[in-house]
Amino acid sequence: MNPKSTAKTESEEAAQKLAVLIDADNAQAGIIEALLTEIANYGEATVKRIYGDFTSRTSTQWKKVLQKYAIKPVQQFAYTTGKNATDSTLIIDAMDLLYTRRFDGFCLVSSDSDFTGLALRLREEGLMVLGFGEQKTPEAFRNACHKFIFTEVLRRPLDKGPGPTTPAATQVVGQGSGVVQEAAGDSAANGRKKAKVPTRFIVDALASAQLDESGWIHLGAFGNYLTKLRSDFDPRVYGFKKLSDLIRAMSRDVELVDRSPDSTTKSIYIRRRPRKTS
Repeated sequence: MNPKSTAKTESEEAAQKLAVLIDADNAQAGIIEALLTEIANYGEATVKRIYGDFTSRTSTQWKKVLQKYAIKPVQQFAYTTGKNATDSTLIIDAMDLLYTRRFDGFCLVSSDSDFTGLALRLREEGLMVLGFGEQKTPEAFRNACHKFIFTEVLRRPLDKGPGPTTPAATQVVGQGSGVVQEAAGDSAANGRKKAKVPTRFIVDALASAQLDESGWIHLGAFGNYLTKLRSDFDPRVYGFKKLSDLIRAMSRDVELVDRSPDSTTKSIYIRRRPRKTS
């Protein structure tokens, strides 16, 4: 995503104009509030549209939330068996919005790989593409987005890291082997599979990242680097609210240092833990 002006302030940067396009056939109404809250972290949802056949019984869940969250429904009758008509309408609208040149990015809410080409086309125009879908979403679509967020993490509260939690929350175990494993008391009920922190991926990424002379890198810069390597990387998938919490659980392999000049500014750095010599 290219900034429109080099003089852009931080507040302007936070107010990126986003078009939110939802595939009603492949999204759940129950996560809409959390979804819009998540999108607000990236910018302003100036357009919110949802596509589907709202005459069908399966769309009842959406009818209850459209007015509340000011989402414009785009009716698409199912002319034939399947949902290709809905997908086509969403893609055509996305291209129309693209050519208005009014948006800094698009949020595509679907678990359908049919939108892979759309995501790639939007990226070619220099726009930010955020994807939202279930963990079953094919890799092709996930990797076509700058950032892909699993909607499962929006369905329940998260703990702040290792330690006792509520029965439905997660707990970190098995740290001694160098692999942090999530133990979910009610994983199936939350639509989540047990997930292991990809320790090797993180350690290897740290080895290839741009480090300073002492081998440190700012945690925020490292988080951006991880997202570039794997668009669907998200600490919440593994039961952690923040990347720093996840990294602290990997204390066997990496270490953190806080270089914050004051209490209002966070400046945390990370590096591989030096190997002990005998």
